[in-house]
Amino acid sequence: MDAEAVKMLAAGLAMGLGAIGPGLGIGILGYGAMQAIGRNPEASGTITTNMILSIAFCEAVAIYALIVAIILALVV
Repeated sequence: MDAEAVKMLAAGLAMGLGAIGPGLGIGILGYGAMQAIGRNPEASGTITTNMILSIAFCEAVAIYALIVAIILALVV
């Protein structure tokens, strides 16, 4: 394998593995929020606000993985 192939493989692995955690986290978070809204519909506004904020924090980790993958693919 040449250096270019290893570089592309590393970038793909960085993005792929970096997206697994946030994907699972957002799924679990959505499941919990839907369960909470189903049990207490009056609190849906507060639950939805907190869910969206938490999703933004989870998504930030995936964006960091994307930045690392781009750096690996283009710079290194």
